[in-house]
Amino acid sequence: MTAETSQTLDRGLRVLKLLAETDHGLTVTELSNKLGVNRTVVYRLLATLEQHALVRRDLGGRARVGLGVLRLGRQVHPLVREAALPALRSLAEDIGATAHLTLVDGTEALAVAVVEPTWTDYHVAYRTGFRHPLDRGAAGRAILAARQNQGLEPGFAFTHGELEAGASGAAAPLIGVTGIEGSVGVVMLADSVPDQVGPRVVVAAREVAEALR
Repeated sequence: MTAETSQTLDRGLRVLKLLAETDHGLTVTELSNKLGVNRTVVYRLLATLEQHALVRRDLGGRARVGLGVLRLGRQVHPLVREAALPALRSLAEDIGATAHLTLVDGTEALAVAVVEPTWTDYHVAYRTGFRHPLDRGAAGRAILAARQNQGLEPGFAFTHGELEAGASGAAAPLIGVTGIEGSVGVVMLADSVPDQVGPRVVVAAREVAEALR
């Protein structure tokens, strides 16, 4: 800690991070041990976070992340979209296909930014807000591949006809972006994705990741 930082705020943020890393919640004693502070301090931190709906406690006394975090999370999408647009525009124009940034939302893949090419006669209409299961479509499959590789770069995913008949897709995961799980990809009306598209999508995913760090 430095003179310019708040110890209480730092501890509160550490509580949220610890709770976000577990599916089963943490007790006051467990938080006290992890933070290296006494139980009274933890009680005060939890009470304050509960007032803002950032933490909730179940009947057994275990603290978990509250729904207020979701409301804050919704405000992240516009910021992420803005940061990703330059790389997506470049990708769409280079490939001549609709480019998209997709993020994990629960058990689904959610398109948060979409850019269509300006010079093609036709392209796939892919809208912001489109959702699909993570195990269908290149965007979701790229994210699942990144999970299986524990954050190591697994390359890119190809699919055909899984979300729209006659459409093919390619996507690469975002790597090394704390707190964001997603992928960058393209979708096109084709029986297969040209060989050069996969590596180009990987480059675009790296560019978006850099913009978000």
